[in-house]
Amino acid sequence: MVFRDMARDGCVVPADPQVAAAAAVKKKTQPARSWILVDASGQGTILDADKQAIMHRVQIHARDLRILDPLLSYPSTILGRERAIVLNLEHIKAIITSEEVLLRDPLDENVIPVVEELQRRLPPANHIVQGQRDGKGYPSGQNDVEAGEEDESPFEFRALEVALEAICSFLAARTTELETAAYPALDELTSKISSRNLDRVRKLKSAMTRLTARVQKVRDELEQLLDDDDDMADLYLSRKLAGVSPVSGSGGAYWFKASPTIGSKISRASRASMATVHLDENDVEELEMLLEAYFMQIDSTLNKLNTLREYIDDTEDYINIQLDNHRNQLIQLELFLSSGTVCLSFYSLVAGIFGMNIPYTWNEHHGYMFKWVVIVTGAFCAALFFLIMSYARYKGLVGS
Repeated sequence: MVFRDMARDGCVVPADPQVAAAAAVKKKTQPARSWILVDASGQGTILDADKQAIMHRVQIHARDLRILDPLLSYPSTILGRERAIVLNLEHIKAIITSEEVLLRDPLDENVIPVVEELQRRLPPANHIVQGQRDGKGYPSGQNDVEAGEEDESPFEFRALEVALEAICSFLAARTTELETAAYPALDELTSKISSRNLDRVRKLKSAMTRLTARVQKVRDELEQLLDDDDDMADLYLSRKLAGVSPVSGSGGAYWFKASPTIGSKISRASRASMATVHLDENDVEELEMLLEAYFMQIDSTLNKLNTLREYIDDTEDYINIQLDNHRNQLIQLELFLSSGTVCLSFYSLVAGIFGMNIPYTWNEHHGYMFKWVVIVTGAFCAALFFLIMSYARYKGLVGS
């Protein structure tokens, strides 16, 4: 990446020492945030600018800049403003204008690949060569129009495409990692139910739930944009800029003076509009095709997560069936033991009664009678046990 330091938008050190001291105190009380600016040529510039400087530079409100605050939790958002696109997609927090991109936290490990991709893809592949004639002798104005028609998409669309591609690839990679870890864990849990495997699957399910919510937010934002043509039309910054005349008002004059590049784009767009058919402001086909491509990609990622969720639910159902089967087996064993305990308790009761030191008249003359009492009681208890088991099997309480 090519970075260079830059002092502008209120970053110039005053000459007066008192003013400089006051500015230093203000800077300490209001800490600056790190941004990187990538212009149309792909050159990156590190900016340590506060909120006021960023708001003045891109002409957005404080509530829009607050969406990009990493300390606040905001859902995925793509907002089209008059002169900028506010983009909040996971770790990608950017402000896109018609000629530059401001990206927050450029040293973050997830943001660095986005910056590199912006620097690689933002420079246009075709440049308009002015003052030349083609082989058929057309004037230079017509040549500019034809060259402009062969040019790539507007700057803001190329920057938006890089951001969408980065976030879709990031979420798809996280989904692939989750699938790689989840499916073997679920298969292992199916083969062996243990506390370790259950805890492992629980953590994976929690991670899947969080990732699904993140993917769903991005998908809902793209779907909301696709459903509203006015929202998509707000993202055509170059079209809105071309519709502003440099001398029509103070706003147009300000932007023309502030950026000669924008002024050249306005004049070029004006010549193109005079030489070609007027562009329909409601035509959002180009942006719609761009959003649909990444909507399908993020929807595919969401479908993978939904498939994983269904697999987890099926595994949970299978485990619950297994646990219910084990529970039924324990209940049957408990029924066997309880029935045997009842029969043995009756046998112990009879044996205890006849074991008491109580004189019996028939015991004095017929001592062998106690033997028959024990035998008959044991046979009765055994018959009672089999009768209880037969009744339980008849009612379907135990397996046949």
